[in-house]
Amino acid sequence: MNGAQAIAKSLQMQGVKTVFGYPGVAICPVFDSLLETDIHSVLVRIEANAAHMASGFARLNGEVGVAICTSGPGATNLITGIATAYADSIPLVCITGQVNSALVGSDVFQEADITGAAESFVKYSYLVRKAGDIPRILREAFYIAASGRPGPVLVDVPMDVQLAEVKKFVWPEEVNLRTYKPTYKGNTAQLKKLMKALAASRRPILCTGGGVHLCQGAGVVRAFAEKYNIPVISTMMGIGTMPTQHPLYMGMLGNNGGMAANRAVVDADLVIMAGARLADRALSNPTELFKGKTLVHIDVDPAEIGKNAPVSIPIVGDVKAVFEELLTMEPVECTTEAWRQTLRVYRQKPSARKAPERLVDPAAFVRTLSLSMQENAVYVADVGQNQIWSCANIVMREGRLMTSGGMGTMGYAIPAAVGAQLADPARQVVAVCGDGSFQMSMMELATMKQENCPVKIVVMNNGYLGMVREYQQNAYDRRYAMVELNHFPRLDKMAEAYDLPYIRIENMQEMPDKVKQMLETPGAVLLECLIDPMDVVKN
Repeated sequence: MNGAQAIAKSLQMQGVKTVFGYPGVAICPVFDSLLETDIHSVLVRIEANAAHMASGFARLNGEVGVAICTSGPGATNLITGIATAYADSIPLVCITGQVNSALVGSDVFQEADITGAAESFVKYSYLVRKAGDIPRILREAFYIAASGRPGPVLVDVPMDVQLAEVKKFVWPEEVNLRTYKPTYKGNTAQLKKLMKALAASRRPILCTGGGVHLCQGAGVVRAFAEKYNIPVISTMMGIGTMPTQHPLYMGMLGNNGGMAANRAVVDADLVIMAGARLADRALSNPTELFKGKTLVHIDVDPAEIGKNAPVSIPIVGDVKAVFEELLTMEPVECTTEAWRQTLRVYRQKPSARKAPERLVDPAAFVRTLSLSMQENAVYVADVGQNQIWSCANIVMREGRLMTSGGMGTMGYAIPAAVGAQLADPARQVVAVCGDGSFQMSMMELATMKQENCPVKIVVMNNGYLGMVREYQQNAYDRRYAMVELNHFPRLDKMAEAYDLPYIRIENMQEMPDKVKQMLETPGAVLLECLIDPMDVVKN
């Protein structure tokens, strides 16, 4: 056995069934070795999308996603996908080829210091020196990626190490890293303080972030909220913890959130933050906001607690484990009827947004689309105006919303949707893009067709980089620079080039029937939805 075969066997031992990547000479031994296994290799069209596909795959099935690419530009292209996963705490193992060990540091053809370049965006990185270390390193890499606060781990393997002999393959039964001991169970004394604060509260609010989904904890968090009738709000990444139409759900928090959610945080006397980072998109001035309130922050990463806001009751632990423990504790009296009624009034107030008079109202489109999708469908939103329209108007039931929240990476939706579809082929998956973000990953239509992925792709087409155009409208007095896309390429021709059915929506009257047509058409579909170029996220 050589090092490349040891990598293939290690992936098998880890239970990996699918990897995403792009070949090159410096990684050919690994891809050749994978041919001798039952692991399916998915060929992307640019390396960043290998990480995005692995991200969608990991987010849907709860496993660690795997991306494999070659050295030099292949590895550096991967960095955007790694950074995107890091910002949203998605568990990935990224394996890159490297030039021969003796040449590292010589600036030879397609050499890049990828471990150094990616250092800011990984939980940990390895440069493999000995082929015999490969089983241990990959065992550790998967453990680090999935445990504690999940995230990407990089394993860089020189060409000569891939070809070197492995005299004895030893797969570690367990991982025991002396300096890495994540905490999962919340401190009992702190949990009791939380329950005491809840009993004393008259205006409690539970705010859920992406960490709730990462630990598969939505069900238990929902059970806790229902047990004590606590109103729930979410960050963008926490959407889906509660169904949109659940009586306790008050909407998305933040500068693009709803009135009820934002007023809930302002007026609450107790805020329980679960798996949320308290970042600027959710809270612009958390230090001032939480003065005079009791803030409980539950997170598996101790570095996040107190980083952006003063915390009254810090609880380090896995969100799912913490709420499972809270549900077993002696119940407390929690009266919230008057508080819930106040928030319901806010929730029922109509949006101030003015629908455009022509073409398609994107807010109404998102509502129609999400209500027409299957109950457990996956909606993948890209970045830009389409993301905000999606998050503000989607009607969630038992499905999932995926998007790039932390890094805000354009071009995320199509590859992530392909990864999600491959993770669960029976599930309905829809990717929603703008015409700008679509062009950042439209090459993956080839991967989608090659893999027979029935992903439905929606392009909200307004001929502009809409979010930047809207910002320039407000901040630069309508001086538009570098934002006009001129409605190229023609999407009907793009669909034809990739043998995809094409549907076009030009007005509100035809919207319901054409949304239904898209969802009922077998296989992948490309739908173009024409949006007013001057439409804005909020009026």
